[in-house]
Amino acid sequence: MSRPDRGTRAMHQALPPALREAVDDFAEHLSRVRNRSAHTVRAYVTDLVSLLDHAVRMGCVDLPDLDLSVLRSWLARQRTTGAARTSLARRAASARAFSAWAHRAGLLPADVGAALASPRAHRELPSVLRADQAAALVEAPARQAPTAESPPAGPGSNATEEATTEAVPLRDRVLLELLYATGVRVSEACGLDVGDVDHGRRVIRVFGKGGRERSVPYGVPAQRALDDWLRRGRPAMVGARSGDALLLGTRGGRLNPTTARQIVGAYAEAAGLPRTSPHGLRHSAATHLLEGGADLRAVQELLGHSSLASTQIYTHVSVERLRAAYRQAHPRA
Repeated sequence: MSRPDRGTRAMHQALPPALREAVDDFAEHLSRVRNRSAHTVRAYVTDLVSLLDHAVRMGCVDLPDLDLSVLRSWLARQRTTGAARTSLARRAASARAFSAWAHRAGLLPADVGAALASPRAHRELPSVLRADQAAALVEAPARQAPTAESPPAGPGSNATEEATTEAVPLRDRVLLELLYATGVRVSEACGLDVGDVDHGRRVIRVFGKGGRERSVPYGVPAQRALDDWLRRGRPAMVGARSGDALLLGTRGGRLNPTTARQIVGAYAEAAGLPRTSPHGLRHSAATHLLEGGADLRAVQELLGHSSLASTQIYTHVSVERLRAAYRQAHPRA
């Protein structure tokens, strides 16, 4: 089973053996068959353990005792304890996924979760940078000293402290350029290998959610940043732990997504920009593509969204900006 937090592990251990085994088998199914990320598996397991713990408290001693009333009671209890609509929607989805799997596996006589409704999650419009602000952010490493993840090189790296200090801004620049130029997720950027970059066609090969592969183009500024990093930056930071990783941390290993988030946030703060994350750059890239006339389905493909509904939120952002500009500029607004 993926490693949940301590409280979830304790609840998991306290479940009756049959329920505990069902949790473990479901986690294995998500990881090996559905190819879900460790983070996703952990979230599903946390929700499922909470559900089954509630079911046991309601008198369910075996899985076939689980019915729709138990699922609804669990969600109602979550709501009374202050869970947000988005959390309730996710937990309902976890319950439905488990119920469907358990029914197919012969553990439940019926798919009791199929009739489970969940509150529609309220979707906040993503906060995005203006094009000039995004440009200022990606160019920040060339104008200022490193603002994050710049300790001396440690064990496993061949880099000297001086070489690392010179290489970090090059690494930071290519990270920021790729995030904004391609709109990839931070985990996808950190997962890139050197061989995933096609310099001739200016595209990167990305492995997204569920292991889905896609090719994403990038522009000339990102190509320049890549050339500088591969020629002068990466060789200074590469070490025994580097492997084929494109982006490296100062200790020579693959750049961690958490560190990448710190880098983006630190440069945004130092440049006097609104608080920004890698996901904010992804939002900005999508919005600017649509404002520039890109087709919605093309943006869907670039972002790696499985559903067009996930991409359509960016059209709302563009409309909001258009409305704001109209109110500010039109004499009859």
